[in-house]
Amino acid sequence: MSPIADQLALVKGTLDVLVLKALSWGPMHGFEITSWLEDNSGGALDVDDSALYHALHRMEERGLIAAEWGVTENNRRARYYAVTSAGRAHLRTETARWLRYSEMVSGILTAATRTAAARAT
Repeated sequence: MSPIADQLALVKGTLDVLVLKALSWGPMHGFEITSWLEDNSGGALDVDDSALYHALHRMEERGLIAAEWGVTENNRRARYYAVTSAGRAHLRTETARWLRYSEMVSGILTAATRTAAARAT
């Protein structure tokens, strides 16, 4: 299988919490966020630029992140995003919720199939 075929699409509702997790390591601009997510997913996560910037704008409006202009390593102007205290609280809540959800789904998907005798009772 090719590396592109191995890429996974984001499950609806996960982008915000993943971006908050990336930003919990420190302020980043858009390309750095995308790179962090790709690196930490082993290259399996495909993040659409448009979706990322919509998420950043939405989270900034909700007060979960703050943005300011800065200069990149390549001497280019870019918006740097940082998590606010409200964003840190949201990250904690959403992380716990996603971990519970993934444990539940994993439990269902890995459950042994019941035998016909067990179903008859």
